[in-house]
Amino acid sequence: MNAGKKLFTTFLAAVTLAGAALAQPEYTPVTDEDLQNPAAGEWLQWRGTYDNHGYSPLDQINRETVSDLTLAWAWPMPVPGLQELAPLVRDGIMFLGHNQNWVQALDAKTGDLIWEYRHPLPVFEGGYHGNQANRQRNTIALYEDTVVLTTADAKIVVLEATTGQVRWEVQVHDWEKGYSYTAGPLVANGVIYTGISGCSISGTAGGCYITAHDFESGEELWRLNTLDDPNNPEFDESWAGLPVENRWGGSPWITGSYDPELNMLFWGVGMPIPYPEVIRGSVGGDVLYTNSTLAIDADTGEVVWYYQHLPRDDWDLDSPFERVLIDTAIAPNADEVEWMNDDVEPGAEYKVVFSVPGKNGVAFALDRETGEPLWMRDTVYQNVVAGYTDDGKVITNTELIASTIDEMNFVCGGFHLGKLWQAGSYSPDTNAFYVPIGESCMTIGPRIQEFLPGEAIGSFSIAETGFAPDSDQVGHVFAIDVETGEFLWVHEQRVHMTSSTLTTAGGLVFAGDADRWFRAHDQETGEVVWEIRLNSMIGGYPMTYEVDGEQYLAVPTGTVTQARGNNARTFYPEVTVAEGGNSLFVFKLPASGE
Repeated sequence: MNAGKKLFTTFLAAVTLAGAALAQPEYTPVTDEDLQNPAAGEWLQWRGTYDNHGYSPLDQINRETVSDLTLAWAWPMPVPGLQELAPLVRDGIMFLGHNQNWVQALDAKTGDLIWEYRHPLPVFEGGYHGNQANRQRNTIALYEDTVVLTTADAKIVVLEATTGQVRWEVQVHDWEKGYSYTAGPLVANGVIYTGISGCSISGTAGGCYITAHDFESGEELWRLNTLDDPNNPEFDESWAGLPVENRWGGSPWITGSYDPELNMLFWGVGMPIPYPEVIRGSVGGDVLYTNSTLAIDADTGEVVWYYQHLPRDDWDLDSPFERVLIDTAIAPNADEVEWMNDDVEPGAEYKVVFSVPGKNGVAFALDRETGEPLWMRDTVYQNVVAGYTDDGKVITNTELIASTIDEMNFVCGGFHLGKLWQAGSYSPDTNAFYVPIGESCMTIGPRIQEFLPGEAIGSFSIAETGFAPDSDQVGHVFAIDVETGEFLWVHEQRVHMTSSTLTTAGGLVFAGDADRWFRAHDQETGEVVWEIRLNSMIGGYPMTYEVDGEQYLAVPTGTVTQARGNNARTFYPEVTVAEGGNSLFVFKLPASGE
């Protein structure tokens, strides 16, 4: 269906609360300049800035003061589901995009509700599609005087920032085929950029998309199919001749980053579907653009360059996660990294796109102007990447690719307990990236599966999961020097890290786990300088902001997919993992004299 032709307005689903304490707030429209150079006390995007640093220049809360934090207010989530929330703050208003596409605006100082919008969702066929509505992450963006929302029924909805009323909405993809949004938009220069999810459902064969829409009208400007690029002559061969209508996967299901100077988007793409190539029919092919970084011309939607992080993925080792843009000198330490670019002049400055993009936990530093790899290294133990070619292309361990339906293999470096949606954060103060990663292994193989409407078609079986060799620790936070590839420090623990990280100018990196602990680490040493135990797993995207000269720290809690049920019982049965209780806790330093 033509997305640009299905615009309409509805105000019935928005609820605006009245009263003196909840009067319509003053609100300054968010400009492109604001998004490129945000005020220190505001948090306008899911990772703070276009470059996805996840870093705040605020420093009231620091190594010396963090132990004095007290609870300012707390807020219960209005709907259950997985906790992958990313709060935003503008002009003292906090905006929350919840599961089931509820949006709330709160007073960021007191936690009082200002308005609430409940998006009317259809009844989805099949459990997997329905579950997508209960794992919405960073679904909103702020632009001008609006909140831009992506929904589980594959719409873009633009709300008035001060009232929650709908300005317009557009149906981007056909939700009845299985398409859905689980991550939010990126908005720049009057254009809304989105990456769709749900491309693992039978009805979505032939296309998974990144799209651009005009902010004023909702008109679609361009559409990039991650499973078919007519401008790339290697595409069809990479799918071993498999026709487009028989290709699945390639979901760009995490929000990308944007470089205003290059006018380029950097977006990660997920795994091929079904997972085992013996079932999907692409035997021997690299299956572009799955598990790739795409550098995209923001005006045209054309792929400028790509780099594939795991060709021939046979095991659901998704690689769509955050791409972080860093300007830094590069001087790889040959003793630390698995591959380094011999053409790099040590100490030369590069525009880098950095990421631990996939579940196998491999870190990549790429030249974001050209796509040339600069260095790569493992974090946790993995056995699916066997090495690299002389020019830096990944060599997949083909010994672990099933050649028959009944073949099982022992695969390490991911799935539920590897790197997942939880985002790492960068600190310009240390030139280091702080990333939460799990470590585990699994014995897996293909299985015959009926392709049912609304259900995922992964088509593999897991015989067992367990620890990596010589390890009984699952949770890690790695501090990785972006210039050299060295580890500044590694924090290890039994239970999984379940939140994204947050770095601040106060010299801190914040992270939380499945055992309800939320901690502040010293960025330079990894020392835990403060911790608090909350009501449930720590989830979502912790963030910080300032109102009336005071710095606040917001922490989402609730059920996180890696630590649910058998995952927790298998790896840390001694820990009672609390599920549910999705909430937001907000901390601050005591006022003078308290």
